Parts: sequence; C-alpha cells; structure tokens
Amino acid sequence: MMEDTTSAMVLDRMLEASGLRTDSELSQYLGITSQAVSKARKNNRVPVAWVPKFAAQFNLSTDWLFWGKVTDSGKKVDRLSTSGEILLPIPIVEARLSAGHGSLQVGGKVERYHSFPSSFLHRLGNPKNMVLMQVDGDSMQPEILDGDIVLLDQSKKDIRLGRIYAVGFEEAIYLKRIDMLPGKVILRSVNPEYSPVEIDVRGQLSDQFRVIGQVLWVGREYR
Repeated sequence: MMEDTTSAMVLDRMLEASGLRTDSELSQYLGITSQAVSKARKNNRVPVAWVPKFAAQFNLSTDWLFWGKVTDSGKKVDRLSTSGEILLPIPIVEARLSAGHGSLQVGGKVERYHSFPSSFLHRLGNPKNMVLMQVDGDSMQPEILDGDIVLLDQSKKDIRLGRIYAVGFEEAIYLKRIDMLPGKVILRSVNPEYSPVEIDVRGQLSDQFRVIGQVLWVGREYR
C-alpha cells in the first residue's frame, strides 16, 4: 500500500514555524536522515506521518502545517494567538548569562520554546537568528534582574554605544555594556556595586573574546 503523502511546502512551513534553518536540522527533529528530507523535497512527496510528529514537538497546529491555515476541525491552534496572529517559537537554551562575574554554564542545548507574535519578532530582526537565555546575577539591575529571560539576536555583533550584549571570554559568558579601547574591551555593569571588567584582547587572547549577540527584549516572572 502506498504511503500517504503531502506537498513539500509542508517542509517550508516546518522550518518557518520552528525557527530551524536547514533541512538537515529538520531531519534531526523528525528522527530521519537528511537524505530522506532532501528526497522528499525533490520529489514533492512528504510522508503525512512526519507532520503530527513534528507538530507535537513544537506544539504547533497540524492544520497550519498542512495547509497554511487553521480550519474548524477542532485541532489545536497554538500556532495562532487569540488575535489570530501567527506565533513563532524561539528556543530557550540552557546557557546562563552572568550579570556578575562570569558564568561557566555555556551549554547550548534547547530546554524549551517560548512563542512571540511574528510581527513583533520581525520588527526586531530575523527570528531565525534569535535565542532566549536566562540571566544569573544582579550586576545589570535595575534594568535586568537575576532570573530574567533575555531575547538575543545572534547576528547583531557590532558594538553600539548604550546597547547591552551577551559576550564570551574564555569559557565564561557575560551580559554587559561594552566599551572598546585600543587592545582592550571594557565590560560595564549597570549596578554601581560592580566595577568595570577590563579584558586585554591583544595577541592570543583576541580569539577568546566573542560577542554572542545583542539583547533585544527582557521578560520576567514576578515573585
């Protein structure tokens, strides 16, 4: 018996809805080889069974993945907000951004996803470049508090005066404002109890300093 199939357009909607960038990444969540996805796209024949499996992982509407809209079939419609706007999931990774003396928790594994209105994200940049991380420490308060979640754009690495960035040095990552001086980077906190951190980035140390991305948004739960 021939397997039921749908159009390869469903693959594009999977990428758009999940924030994944490539068919290779898509194949990992489907639990299949990248060659299988490439073949399905080339032949324009995607197994229907792929769709509910993917929808369950990202809490998406299967109706939207199949047809690009939500029908009245009674299926979940988490893909849309109550106003009918499309929501896009952004990954929350397990790394912690230190608003203090530097966090060594730098793993990039996705813990879960948080969805934002598509129009909001596109106003800030390209959602595919965005990631969420949790803040550990009080050096950026009162602007950013311990336990807050920040939205980063990993494509925005050019330092701009007054903006807050996630940066890495050696194995630690920080959330700071940045001043650039010849041969040095100055990491500045908002909390006056924390002194600026000077990093010499000349010679071999230049490879150990990196800008991870610019902070676009911060959210918190009131305790």
